[in-house]
Amino acid sequence: MSRFKKVSLIALTVTAISLSGCGQSQEVSQGPTVTEDGISCTEAKAVGHQPVEVATPEKVLTEFPKEFIFITNCGNIVITTVGEKAPFAMTSIAALAKGGFYDDSLCHRLTTQGLFVLQCGDPTATGSGGPQFTFPDENLPENLESNYPEGSVAMANSGPNTNGSQFFLVYENTTLAPSYTIWGTITSGLDIVKAIAKAGAVGGAPDGKPAKTLEIQKVLVN
Repeated sequence: MSRFKKVSLIALTVTAISLSGCGQSQEVSQGPTVTEDGISCTEAKAVGHQPVEVATPEKVLTEFPKEFIFITNCGNIVITTVGEKAPFAMTSIAALAKGGFYDDSLCHRLTTQGLFVLQCGDPTATGSGGPQFTFPDENLPENLESNYPEGSVAMANSGPNTNGSQFFLVYENTTLAPSYTIWGTITSGLDIVKAIAKAGAVGGAPDGKPAKTLEIQKVLVN
């Protein structure tokens, strides 16, 4: 996987990753053209591209976003954040969202066996893209069964303290090593993620590119 320059976020190091390898007004997605399982989607136009450069945050937020609204070609996915439980994640994701890093990007990986997640946040759509900074792990769950329950949103990584921009949406209770920072819960739009999962990965593979495309058009920070 590609390496990226690591830049410190104040006193802590805050590159692209793989799961194992404020106050903007809400917008509405364009009208639907395709419908499946009750979920209406427009045709995705995004393609893999080099990430927008977003500067390393100069300091950690003291007031945290309450939610991120991911405007997609299949509708809005609303993620309610954990706030002060993950200050570095909140600071970094807010900076990336406001900087347009996630705009016109594709969710690039779907896993349907053993763990049940849809991975997003890499503008290159290769699984190796990310920003020019990393941030440390925080708000890790206990090492228990289903420690990443349905609706959880967590950072993907390539090892301890290597969080960048990629994250995964859990659409069914999943058990993982307690190594992935949980930063939110899907409070609206989980049905969209489930529809993407139901369509499976390309070629029927248990892990790969989603057969049904989910395009992140824009992210709002509230």
